[in-house]
Amino acid sequence: MSGGARSAGFARLFSPRAIAVVGASGDPHRIGGQPVKILQETGYRGAIYPVNPKHAEILGLPCYPDLASIPQPCDLALIAVNAAAVPWVIRDCGLAGIPFAIVFSAGFRETGAAGVQLENELKAAAHEAGVRFLGPNCIGTMNLHDRVYCGFGAGFANPHLKAGPVAFVSQSGGFAFSVVGLADFEGIGFNYVVSAGNEADITTLDLIADFLERDDVKVVVSYIEGIADGQRLRALGRRALELGKPILTWKVGNSDAGRAAAESHTASMTAGYALYRAAFEEGGFIEIEDVHDLVDAARAFSSRRLPRGPNVAVLTTSGGSGVLIADACDKHGLKLPRLAQETIQAIEPLAPKYSSFANPVDLTAQVTGDDERFNRICERLITDPNIDQVIIRYGAVQGARGEAWANGLGAIAHGSDKPLLVAWSRVPDRTEPAIKILERQRIPWLLTPTRTANAAGALYQFARRRQALATRVSRSARRVIEPRSLDLPPDSRTLSEHESKRVLAAYGIPVTREVLLAPEAVVALTQPPLPFPLVVKIDSPDIPHKTEAGAVRLNVRDLAELKRTSSEVISAAQRHKPGARINGILVSEMAEGVEVIAGVVNDRFFGPAVMFGLGGIFAELLQDVSYRFAPLDLDTARDMIRAARTHPLLTGYRGRPALAVEALAESLARVSLLAVDHADRIAEIDVNPLFVSAAGVLAADALIVLRN
Repeated sequence: MSGGARSAGFARLFSPRAIAVVGASGDPHRIGGQPVKILQETGYRGAIYPVNPKHAEILGLPCYPDLASIPQPCDLALIAVNAAAVPWVIRDCGLAGIPFAIVFSAGFRETGAAGVQLENELKAAAHEAGVRFLGPNCIGTMNLHDRVYCGFGAGFANPHLKAGPVAFVSQSGGFAFSVVGLADFEGIGFNYVVSAGNEADITTLDLIADFLERDDVKVVVSYIEGIADGQRLRALGRRALELGKPILTWKVGNSDAGRAAAESHTASMTAGYALYRAAFEEGGFIEIEDVHDLVDAARAFSSRRLPRGPNVAVLTTSGGSGVLIADACDKHGLKLPRLAQETIQAIEPLAPKYSSFANPVDLTAQVTGDDERFNRICERLITDPNIDQVIIRYGAVQGARGEAWANGLGAIAHGSDKPLLVAWSRVPDRTEPAIKILERQRIPWLLTPTRTANAAGALYQFARRRQALATRVSRSARRVIEPRSLDLPPDSRTLSEHESKRVLAAYGIPVTREVLLAPEAVVALTQPPLPFPLVVKIDSPDIPHKTEAGAVRLNVRDLAELKRTSSEVISAAQRHKPGARINGILVSEMAEGVEVIAGVVNDRFFGPAVMFGLGGIFAELLQDVSYRFAPLDLDTARDMIRAARTHPLLTGYRGRPALAVEALAESLARVSLLAVDHADRIAEIDVNPLFVSAAGVLAADALIVLRN
C-alpha cells in the first residue's frame, strides 16, 4: 500500500485488497455496469466481486447474491443501487466486515426534503455499522499509484493517466476528472483523485488532512464550493505550511448574494468569500483560477525549493520577454533588484556585446547556440547574494544541444537551494529530451513568460507564509486586556449605539463622551450637556444605519440648534421606520481624524473574524479592508493595518503628521478579545467610524448584535 504511516486511516479505502461492486450490471450504459469493466481494464490487481442477485456472472466474474456470500473479506464496497436501498447495503457492509464504501447513488439531499431524510438514514446506518463512506452522489476515486480506478463516467476511461505526487479532492466530480485529463496532457500526474459528493460522512477536509500526511503526496489540489468547518480549514492551512506542502485551492461560488441581510457594515463586507480568503492568506493555500494555474503551480512546487525572499533575477535572450516577466513579477510582490557588483563583473566577460546587465539580464539573440556560456551566466546569477530565485528564457533549444543545455541546468539547480524556473519558448513536445531532463531534474518549465512569473509568485507567497507562521510561533501572544464580565441582555437583539459603546468601553476601547437624553429633557435644557460643537443622533436598536435614515446631525453649535435638530432626527427616524423603538436623543462630542472601520463577525463556520478598513459612509463602496481571525495580538493587528491600501493615510502621507497607529492596533486587539471572550453571545461588532488622530483613537459610532 502507498502513503505514509499517518495515512493508515484511509489506506484500505484507496488501496483495497478486494472490492465488492453492489448493483453490478453487464449493461455498460448503467452506472452499475461500468465499475467492474473499469477495474478490469485499468490494471487493478486485487479481487473484484460483483454483487447482484439477478446475475450469475458479470464480465467473466462470478456474481454473488449479497455481500454475505462473498468468499473473501473486502476492504471496499462500490454501491450503485437505488437510493432507498443504500442504507440497507451499508448495514450489510458492516455485517460483512467491509470498512469502506463509495456511494455512487444519487437521490439524497440534493433532491429536497425527502432526500435529506434518506441521507440522515444513511448516516445513521453507517454509524451503527461502523462503515466510513464517500458520497453519496459522487463519481468515485482514483489511486493512480496503485492503478485503482473506482468510479464511472468518461473520466475513468483512460487507463494510461500519469501518476505523480499530487492529490486532488473535488466537490464537483465530473469537473475534477476533466481537469485531471487536461493536466495529464501537460505532463502533471496525480496519485489520488477523489470526488467528494454530498460529504455525508467523509468530507473534503478529512481527505485533505489525509493527503497532507502521505509520503507520496507533495501537493494537494482542492476544488471547493463550501465547507462546514472553517476553523479546521485554517488548521489544515497551518499544517500545510508546517509540512511544506501547498494546497492549491480552486474556490468557487464567491458571489455577494445574501449580504443585504446583514445588520452591520462589518457583516455585509465579511459574508462569504472574504473569510475564505482570510483563511487562505494565513495558511498554506495557493488560490488558482484555471487548469493552467494548477499545472504551473504543481510544476513549480515539484522542485522542492522555496525562495528566502522576494528577489528574482531574470535571464533572457529576448528583451520583450524580460519586460513581460518583470511586469508579472510586480503583480505578485516580487522584486527585480540590481545585481551585486561582483556578479556583474563575473558575467560581463561571458556576455555578448550589447548585452544589458540590468535586471532583467538580456543577453540578446547573439548568445543563441552557445549553451555552455548561457549556463555559466545562469550559474553566476543563482549565486548572487541579492537573489532568491531565478527565471530564465533561452530561445529554441532542441535535440542534442537541448539535452546538454538541460543537463547543465540540472547541475546548476542541484548546486543551489534557490528555485530555478524555465520559461519554455516554443510549442512543447512531450518527446523532447530537454523537457524530460528538466522534469527528471525537478526544474519547473512553464509555457509562457507570464505563467513562469506567476509560478515564481506562488513559490514566494507560500514561502512568505511559512516565514510568517514561524514568526507567530516564536513571539509571545500577550493579551492587551484580561477577560471582562458584561451585563448583556439575555435575548437575541441589536444593541443601540449608546448600549454598544458601553460594551466597548468595558474593554478599554475609547469612545466619544456622550449623554443620552429623553426628547422632553432636550426641550428643557438651559445649558448644553457637553461643550459645543456637538453631534445629535437618534438612539434606537431598530435603526442600525442612522445616516441612511437621516437621523444624524453634525457640528451643532448652539442650544437652539441642539433642540431643533433633536426634533428633526426623531421625525426622520419615525419616517424611516415607523414603530421603531427610540431610547432617546444621543448628544456626543465631535470627533476628528481619519475615519476607519473596525468590526467582528462571529461566523458560524469560521468563528470570530476581525475586519479593518477605511470607514465612514465609504466603507462598503471602497471595500479597502483587511481581515484576520480573532484573537489578535498587537503584531497581528499591526500587520492588519498595514495590509489596507489606505495605510499611508495613517502614517504621515505627503507631510501630514503621523497618526496614532499603535493606539489603533491596540483597539483592534481589544475588539478581537471582546468578541472571543463573549463569542457565545456576540454575533457582530461594528465600530464605524473609529476616528484616528495624532492624539489617539475614538469610537464615534458602534453597533453590537447579540445572539442567545
